[in-house]
Amino acid sequence: MVQTSNLPLVVDLDGTLTPTDTLLESLVRLLKRSPWSVLRLPLWLMRGRAGFKEAIASRVTLDAENIPYCTPLLEYLRAEKSRGREIVLATAAHHTTAQGVARHLGIFDKVLSTHGGNNLKGRTKLQAIQAQVGEAFVYAGDGSADLPIWKQAQAAILVGVAHRTAAQVRRAVPIEREYPKPASGMAVWLRALRVHQWIKNLLLFVPLLTTFEFTRMDKLASMALAFAAFSLAASATYIVNDLWDLESDRAHPRKRLRPFASGALPILQGLLVAGIALVLALGLASAVSQGFLGMLVTYLVLTSFYSWVIKEYVLMDVLMLSLLYTIRILAGSVAIGAITSSWLLAFSAFIFLSLALVKRCAELVSLKDAGAGATRGRDYRVSDLVVLWPLGVGAALCAVVVFGLFISAPETQARYATPQMLWFVAIGLVYWMARLWIKTSRGEMHDDPVVYALKNRGSRLTVLAMIAAAMAAHFFTWELYP
Repeated sequence: MVQTSNLPLVVDLDGTLTPTDTLLESLVRLLKRSPWSVLRLPLWLMRGRAGFKEAIASRVTLDAENIPYCTPLLEYLRAEKSRGREIVLATAAHHTTAQGVARHLGIFDKVLSTHGGNNLKGRTKLQAIQAQVGEAFVYAGDGSADLPIWKQAQAAILVGVAHRTAAQVRRAVPIEREYPKPASGMAVWLRALRVHQWIKNLLLFVPLLTTFEFTRMDKLASMALAFAAFSLAASATYIVNDLWDLESDRAHPRKRLRPFASGALPILQGLLVAGIALVLALGLASAVSQGFLGMLVTYLVLTSFYSWVIKEYVLMDVLMLSLLYTIRILAGSVAIGAITSSWLLAFSAFIFLSLALVKRCAELVSLKDAGAGATRGRDYRVSDLVVLWPLGVGAALCAVVVFGLFISAPETQARYATPQMLWFVAIGLVYWMARLWIKTSRGEMHDDPVVYALKNRGSRLTVLAMIAAAMAAHFFTWELYP
């Protein structure tokens, strides 16, 4: 290794010291706080890059404690600082962001950043470094924009640099350290798209089961397209919601590991993928029917309203979640041209309210175990569990009562060969819901309850047994009484 240990070490911020883009994060935070600011963005852009950054920074302050950092590089910088090496932060980020990072980390002797109409990037940054640090320095950067600086440096530190750019740097200067970019392959994108959450869209198939038309290929084909459309639309909203909730997710014990919160995936790529998924979803939905397209658009509007407004209000968020679950069933009915019974709607409202409360209680149990007292970004406290527990269990029991009344309804007696067999389904519902709540109280509910219910072996077997009992009640005549 080339000995450059006595030279000042100049470090870039965005993409180097932190894997995220502080300007984009500031912009997201501004739009979350003031959505109408989007109308002023073109005017700010006319001021140039430095003026645009100034306009954003004057309205929102990025929390330096809350952004992710490149841990290996940060450890190296601290080690170098401890032995007396001069460490300089040089970034195109606005000076308020750079100063916040410097105060938080406490390792920088100087801070060079965008300020006063001077955008510190590329050759402009090089001039500032040579003026403030001198001609001899080592530079840590991440991309091709840093090439003019690397070519004038005495050595380079590469952080997540593309192979082609890295080859150019190696030809120009010695490499002091190199930190490869963590792999962000298909597995990471599948986590960001939350493909495992697509299981929830199996609710679209409920009308196909309740109308007993699952043997018709045309209905199955329509439902397959509907499932794909809802799944892609849901993934688009998951990405947007993750970007919207970066700050609160990073304060959560599990959500901080999500791809965007951890900085494993860049914000711009996330927005691009979300846009592509949304366009594909709308195209597939229109292929099913215009009515189904309308249901999908309604779902997107409601889920956006939930994410941007309702989720911050206690109890209103779980009511909206139960509605979003129910809309999937309604959308499935529209996709196959079936009429959704009032019994199914009433049952869905109660059971999905209970499942939404399971989700909220599971988060509060995790916070309680971690020693926290309240959620961040939601109006819930650990002390609310004493109210939420009985409310959730009561909603589950209400769903069972509705199902019991459905069994005794005249239309059920006429439609099912042996309607009394449906009482086995009611017993299964009691066991299934009680089991979910017990798992929640034990702190074992680490996923969306609907996803957990379909992935967990015991829960899955119970659901299959209930479906089998319902099928038997419809198709077979049983002499239950002598």
